[in-house]
Amino acid sequence: MSKINFVAIGGVQEDGKNLYAIEVDEKIFVLDCGLKYPTSELYGVDVIVNDLSYLVENIDRVCAIFLSNAHDDHIGGVSHLLKEKKIKVYASRFTLEVLKDRLAEDEFTPDIDELEPVTSKTALHFGNITVRFFEISNNIPESYGIAIKTDDGYIIYTSNFNFDQNSKIDYSHMFRSLAVFSKEGVLALMCESLGANTEQSRGTILEFKLRMTNLISQADGRLIFSLFSSDILRIQQICDIAVDQGKRIAIIGIKTQKLVKTAIKLGYLRVPEDRFVNLRYIDDKNNAKNNDKDLVVLVTGERHEPYYMLQRMSRKIDRLINLESDDTVVILTNPYLGTEKMAAKTLDIIYHVTSNVKTFNSALLPDPSANREEIKEMINILKPKYVIPVIGEYRHQYALRIVANCIGYTDDRILIADDGDVLSFVDGKYAGITGSVACGEVLMDGKAFKDVSDVVMRDRELLANDGLILITANISPKTKTVVLGPEIVTKGFTFANGSDEFNAKLKEIFDTVSANNLASKFINWSDYKTELKNEISHYVYKDLKKSPIIIPVLISTDIESIKK
Repeated sequence: MSKINFVAIGGVQEDGKNLYAIEVDEKIFVLDCGLKYPTSELYGVDVIVNDLSYLVENIDRVCAIFLSNAHDDHIGGVSHLLKEKKIKVYASRFTLEVLKDRLAEDEFTPDIDELEPVTSKTALHFGNITVRFFEISNNIPESYGIAIKTDDGYIIYTSNFNFDQNSKIDYSHMFRSLAVFSKEGVLALMCESLGANTEQSRGTILEFKLRMTNLISQADGRLIFSLFSSDILRIQQICDIAVDQGKRIAIIGIKTQKLVKTAIKLGYLRVPEDRFVNLRYIDDKNNAKNNDKDLVVLVTGERHEPYYMLQRMSRKIDRLINLESDDTVVILTNPYLGTEKMAAKTLDIIYHVTSNVKTFNSALLPDPSANREEIKEMINILKPKYVIPVIGEYRHQYALRIVANCIGYTDDRILIADDGDVLSFVDGKYAGITGSVACGEVLMDGKAFKDVSDVVMRDRELLANDGLILITANISPKTKTVVLGPEIVTKGFTFANGSDEFNAKLKEIFDTVSANNLASKFINWSDYKTELKNEISHYVYKDLKKSPIIIPVLISTDIESIKK
């Protein structure tokens, strides 16, 4: 009896944090290990990564990590798994170069033999299991799908893909690979689902180039383009046109600068070095150095970052670029889920400075994910027994089910999983969800792989919504008197009756509580602080209907030392 388990540790019923484990007998094959970026209500959280408990507990069974592309949602969590044990990582040259920079940011240096480059012709053997790679079209170079050959057929992971004919991959080789997999038999297709609701066709590269050429040639002032850092193809097109028009190019965004250097080194970008400009920080001596009319500025980042930087530029608080009325701003970033409000707000702020704002519909700026027809094409070519929607929220997974229904797949052949579900196949047939594994999110603040606790997140939410009151006083335990204070500092809320009256009431509460606690033979500092917090909280809520964080700082002080 042969048994195969599919486990989504992250990446289903969510957008990001892709991490899938394929268990064949006692071997575990890890497909991608990514992160996702927090939404606005997660105050102070830098990134969100997967709970790796299951893989850590079974680390000796992990054969290797196989990476499909260089996006953060596919490689951003690799360092946390490599810190547990030396594991081989297989990926394309470009993906590995980007990964090295990512690992350096996470302050982790892998052994030189841990990172193994592969091509579309690579075949890796692990006993009776063979892992192959096949080219896919994506908006970042050297993206691969991954095929795991088992005795019951292939398990195919498409990762992010499309059939964009404007890309420069070898489609003939890709289709030959897919035909071979189909002929030998595909047990399950792990197909991305983010674009399953998208019906429109892709814009042509010719139209995009024509529109960008007209914009760049006709602009009187600087051109400011917003781009996502991973969109290497679009960056190349803008740079090509800018060079042809005699413009100089400045890239804002450290991550994109690294990506561009890597792409140039590996031959995916071709831009003369003398066309790049290093912008200087704006100061009293350098307030006009970055305002040359021949500049094409690429403002880049992930998700919300291009919008955030454009807002800073519009408000003239950016260190490199301050928007002027004769600048032209070109928005080439379709909002990600959760960033729509920020994108709309950014446009409104920009229009206060310049009306030369160009936006484009989704037909000209297509999503890099496969649309409905491309998903149908992938399923029809491979003819899998089962389809597992991955890389997407539940509505995307459900939309992929509808797409598969349209080409003859019944619901029992379309397996929608949740994070942590174990989908089992026994002797080539689906046996249902046979268990679950530990999964979840680790909220990271800084570089340490440590979850930000619920208590900390609640405190941050209170700080953001209701503010803070800090009350400081020096207390003499010998004389049982208040030596200095109280000093009151408030942050994050407005006063109903004016700050003087509010502070006077807080001091009155402090005096009353202090009289009660200093009358005892010994001062119980814990009770003293607790009573002070409770009394102030009660008053503030009654008067302002707010629940700020109350921080009493009571300092035990020797009065004689103050006199000296």
